[in-house]
Amino acid sequence: MWFRLVDRDRRLLALLAEHKVLTTNQIAAIEFASLRRAQDRLRRLRELGVVFTFRETYPMGGTSQARFALGYLGARLIAAQRAQKPPAQKAYAESLERLGMWPKLDHQLGVNEFFCSLSAHRNPARRRDGAAARLTQWWLEKQCTEFFWTNVDSRTVRPRPDGYGCWEEHGRVVRFFLEHDTGTEPLARVTGKIVDYGDFPTNAFGVLLFSVHSARREIALRAALHRDLAGSPPSFVIATAARDHNHPDGPAGPIWGLWTPRSGDTVARRYRLAELPARGPHVEHSAPSTDQPLNEAAFDPNDREILGRISAWQPEPADATSYPDDDEDLDGDVMLYDDSDDDVYRVPADTARPAAQRPRRWAA
Repeated sequence: MWFRLVDRDRRLLALLAEHKVLTTNQIAAIEFASLRRAQDRLRRLRELGVVFTFRETYPMGGTSQARFALGYLGARLIAAQRAQKPPAQKAYAESLERLGMWPKLDHQLGVNEFFCSLSAHRNPARRRDGAAARLTQWWLEKQCTEFFWTNVDSRTVRPRPDGYGCWEEHGRVVRFFLEHDTGTEPLARVTGKIVDYGDFPTNAFGVLLFSVHSARREIALRAALHRDLAGSPPSFVIATAARDHNHPDGPAGPIWGLWTPRSGDTVARRYRLAELPARGPHVEHSAPSTDQPLNEAAFDPNDREILGRISAWQPEPADATSYPDDDEDLDGDVMLYDDSDDDVYRVPADTARPAAQRPRRWAA
């Protein structure tokens, strides 16, 4: 069954195709005037088979908010729009089943929440400052690992941020790498990621943001950075913020504390995202596209000026097996995650619920 989609629907399908899964609230924040309108439209798209939805249910009762992924018909529509071969129906159904049990699902939802909170500022139905403050670029982890790499001393340096974005507000442009910390990794491993960012020319592309789950975790992280980096401060900007700040502007608000070897675990002043030091290339905006929403400020990866920012840049190595791909396409063997990935997200112990109430995921 084929039918006409409005631009909003096409933007939504493109986002789901690229970022795998979004919650009802995230979709409503980006594209709709209210949660109820989002629910009504998503219900219709689900009935048509354009989107697929699933939830978490708890043995003691209750369910989570609905999660939405691209349904089989939606995947066919995306393939037709891009002149690509459509996925096999059986293989795609299996990929949706694996998505529901994906070990990194909660982590990915957290990353998407960060970027959707920024995207909400450009929703004219929700925010009056949409023209002055907006997210104009959102790269997922796969795009980052494919582009942000270089060779140093005969070894490949490849930072693996959870996302890369461009935030514009009142004429200021700040590009950033995002590290979304859930508190499940030892702080030594979190600070160890600085090594790859230090070997890569990070400062030429943006600032490094650490988004952590609580103020207590932020204090501990800043203390760990002071302990591990005080003797060799990085050549790029680092800022930290806790997600329990409850500021109405979300990650765009004055929640970011710059880290320096002198600051230690204290934050003398909190900055808005737009007030952080401007780093990264300035490029002309491309025309808005429903095929690749939130990418109008993206730069051409083949541009010589951009490539010149990466020292000792060389063509992509032929053997990239050491970097398993979480986002294989939907043709043939479908791979949504790889248990061999060192960065597989592990669900933390839930202090809010007894062990007997551990969530189980089911398709709605």
